[in-house]
Amino acid sequence: MKRQEKGKKKKRRWIVNTLIVLLFLVGLALVFNKPIRNMLIAMNSNRYQLNNISREKIKKNQEADVSFDFDAVRSVDFQAVLANQFNRQPLPVIGGIAIPDLGINLPIFRGVGNTSLLYGAGTMKPEQVMGQGNYTLAGHNMTGFSSDLSILFTPLTHAKDGMTIYITDKNNIYQYKITKINVVTPDHVEVLNDTPGKTEITLVTCADVEATHRIIVHGVFENKTPFTKATDSMVSAFSKRYNQIRNF
Repeated sequence: MKRQEKGKKKKRRWIVNTLIVLLFLVGLALVFNKPIRNMLIAMNSNRYQLNNISREKIKKNQEADVSFDFDAVRSVDFQAVLANQFNRQPLPVIGGIAIPDLGINLPIFRGVGNTSLLYGAGTMKPEQVMGQGNYTLAGHNMTGFSSDLSILFTPLTHAKDGMTIYITDKNNIYQYKITKINVVTPDHVEVLNDTPGKTEITLVTCADVEATHRIIVHGVFENKTPFTKATDSMVSAFSKRYNQIRNF
């Protein structure tokens, strides 16, 4: 009888200890899942640096069959980042974007696929061309998820008139100057339209966690420089590692 009692007590202790360990592990996951997620995003963004992509590959990726349905884009969560970490796939890099004053240096992917937008910016119109019309890019804003992170398009919350935007397809570097920042509701799709006679860029990101508003950053074209003749400031802008932690 005493042995049975001891066995029951031992079993209960084992169950209690197991539950304590599980609760501890769940607590750790809740505390660290965002830092781990951000680390994986940064690590994978760096896999798509321009240095790792040839001009030939960029040209081929411009024909990739991808989605341009921005309404189908899901918010960033730990599960999606982790799943894509174990299910790696080649993504259609077609260039890069750099905003030196904001510490932004990201790959540009064709389309707005959910996986692509975990690691960089995506093109919002199928036929757009760098240095022509209104070149539109979308990216995630992680505001509300982490503090002091210059990750993806989060730094656009600090954009100011006069800042320089560079984009490149590794043939040329196109320089734009920010002229306007405003916040609109998602139904204002006219911000993506071309303006006759104007060469512009438009950057789009969510303004809040619930995605009820969008931050729209407008820029006007200034000049085009052959990639092989990039200035020191351009080279520096595109050489920074992606998604650096930074205080503003």
